Amino acid sequence: MQVGLIGMFFIGLDRRNTGIIVNSFIGLFVAQLPPLMERDYDIPMDPTLTLWITGAVFFHALGTVGIPGADLSFYRSVWWWDHLTHALSASVVTAVGYATVRAIDLHSSDVHLPSEFMFVFLLLFVLAFGVLWEVVEFTLSEVSRIVGGGSILTQYGIEDTMLDLVFNAVGAIVVAVWGTAYLSGVVGALTERFDDRSE
Repeated sequence: MQVGLIGMFFIGLDRRNTGIIVNSFIGLFVAQLPPLMERDYDIPMDPTLTLWITGAVFFHALGTVGIPGADLSFYRSVWWWDHLTHALSASVVTAVGYATVRAIDLHSSDVHLPSEFMFVFLLLFVLAFGVLWEVVEFTLSEVSRIVGGGSILTQYGIEDTMLDLVFNAVGAIVVAVWGTAYLSGVVGALTERFDDRSE
């Protein structure tokens, strides 16, 4: 996937497409986070977690490129692509939120979060992050329109925004129901780091 992201970066340079260049570069940066976290912070990143994180940024960047030689990106030509990438990205954001909050819960005797509340918290956390993302998307679209540059992120209107938030919620629910089992190693490592810092 990282090789694919490098290829997409060069496709963006060849097409002089700012959106492809920026999205593939950010994807490459995010794809480096799992090995960095494992090497420098001793947070275990098994292949499933690494694939999960890298897959989210890979499919997002691929959506800006589309089929080589075609004029339309997957975001414009495949009706469900935006829904897929929002659900994947939201699942990663949910995983980060869950691992952090659960580690704080285990670390501190002053904090206790029942499992029922954790589900609600994760859903609200991802929806709040989704709203922030939509504001960023809208702002970048307007700025690029004003300055006449290529769009990095595209805003398609209020209906698209509402659908994005729905699929963000889908990603959050999937992680809240099934994904937390994959995060126990990360939660344990974060809890240990919190414990070490408080000693």
